[in-house]
Amino acid sequence: MDRTTIDMWVGIFVTLGVAALLGLAMKVGNLTTNTIGETYTVTANFENIGGLKPRAPVKSAGVVVGRVADITFDSATYEAVVSLTIDKRYPFPKDTFANIYTAGLLGEQYIGLEAGGDEASLANGDKITQTQDAVVLEKMISQFLYNKAAEPAAPTGNSESTKPEADALGASPLDNIGKQPATTTE
Repeated sequence: MDRTTIDMWVGIFVTLGVAALLGLAMKVGNLTTNTIGETYTVTANFENIGGLKPRAPVKSAGVVVGRVADITFDSATYEAVVSLTIDKRYPFPKDTFANIYTAGLLGEQYIGLEAGGDEASLANGDKITQTQDAVVLEKMISQFLYNKAAEPAAPTGNSESTKPEADALGASPLDNIGKQPATTTE
């Protein structure tokens, strides 16, 4: 093979490699999934959205039924206002719950819709009033560590504790030793 043929094949393979990387980047960035037809838009307010981003999936029963269209901040209520575009093929009741979930332990965040029992359906421009915020891993860890630090130290040594067990109401039978029983006068 002469030099120009080799250069042409190298160019073809480099072009295919760049195209494959571009396609992979679009797939990872949720830019290629466009199976949603006509949509309607609803909003939901959250106190904390964690790492939720525009174009994140909106799922119900594990099926993608829409996308996060926009995220804004309401300075009057100090909440995030999330606009959701939902495919018209999937009507949801007005009392639908919107929860922010994480795919896996550290994966992307998405909105999960749980249908209620109302007979009336959400329409374009409606608001989902029942929401649950994102679980922020850092906040959970700090609360766990704070609670562990506030617990009293466990007794050390191998001897068994001499303190009697408390009953179901938290009272110990030895709590009343030395106290006079209550007397009733009739």
